[in-house]
Amino acid sequence: MKKYLYDYINQIDQLLKEKKIDVKLIDKHLLKIQFFQHERLIHLLVTIAYALLALISLAVSTISPMFVFVALILIAFLIPYVLHYFHLENGVQYLYKQYDMMLTLTK
Repeated sequence: MKKYLYDYINQIDQLLKEKKIDVKLIDKHLLKIQFFQHERLIHLLVTIAYALLALISLAVSTISPMFVFVALILIAFLIPYVLHYFHLENGVQYLYKQYDMMLTLTK
């Protein structure tokens, strides 16, 4: 998804440089923003779930040391999810800026 997002961002940046923006492209861009927002929401929910499970496992590991291993595995998976969410969040925010630039070019 990260590669797809950044390829799309680069494509739109190129069109903005060439000033090849029309209403149809703006509508398509808004639709893509919605898709990426949905993806971002899903990854946020998964990231929160992993974080909660990791915290619960850490809390339970104070009672039962066997859960330390489970907590470490969950934390190991949590780190890539946070990084992926970070890229999605920044990418979607950049799409908003592109949208604003598109609107200024069509006026």
